[in-house]
Amino acid sequence: MKKEAVKEMLAQFACDDKAQILKRFFKTGKGEYGEGDIFIGVTVPQIRQVVEACYDKIEHRELVGLALSPIHEHRMAALLMMVRIFGKSRKDAVVQQSMVNIYMDSLEGINNWDLVDLSAPKLLAPWLKNRDRGILYELSESGDLWRERIALVTCLGFIRNGDFDDVLRLAERHLGHSHDLIHKAIGWMLREVGKRDEAVMTRFLADNYSRLPRTSLRYAIERMEPERRKRWLRGEIC
Repeated sequence: MKKEAVKEMLAQFACDDKAQILKRFFKTGKGEYGEGDIFIGVTVPQIRQVVEACYDKIEHRELVGLALSPIHEHRMAALLMMVRIFGKSRKDAVVQQSMVNIYMDSLEGINNWDLVDLSAPKLLAPWLKNRDRGILYELSESGDLWRERIALVTCLGFIRNGDFDDVLRLAERHLGHSHDLIHKAIGWMLREVGKRDEAVMTRFLADNYSRLPRTSLRYAIERMEPERRKRWLRGEIC
């Protein structure tokens, strides 16, 4: 199957009204983080429907072209197919390596938070579980917002296995970051750490309190009891 066939299937779900809503939601205006992105108005469940119909038929070399399409839903479909193919190939390291390579070749198209969040933890994280994770540090030092978010959000897969070392290192590196989407990612990852080991999370928050973006703190302590959360926000570290 060629990428054009996938595009045609997605086009059947296109809706102008939804496209306008998505353009506003994903901040595509001038100067915003998704500036210039194009939407055709296909929902994630609809994209997943197309993915299920296509992932085992599409030629793998077609995925990069689809992932670099100017249309957001095309890119999402390509990434979800990579994730699906990777997950169905647990006993085939060659195919999994191929999907990782294709993913890395597609980085220019992974340029909004939904594209990052629905792909990196399910593809890069399992691949890197027992491998060198240097690529995450390269991404974190790239100076590119989306690659930096990929590095952080990939760690969700490690956190779920009780492995916190990399996320804490990466979070500390980005405490001075200027963008709210990185602040949110840090807070989200810290909250996930806290679900497994609150002591690890609170120690990190206490040690880095003076440098921690307020958004990161709010996200991290979201699940705390209300009065305790207020004390953290007032700087009464407890």
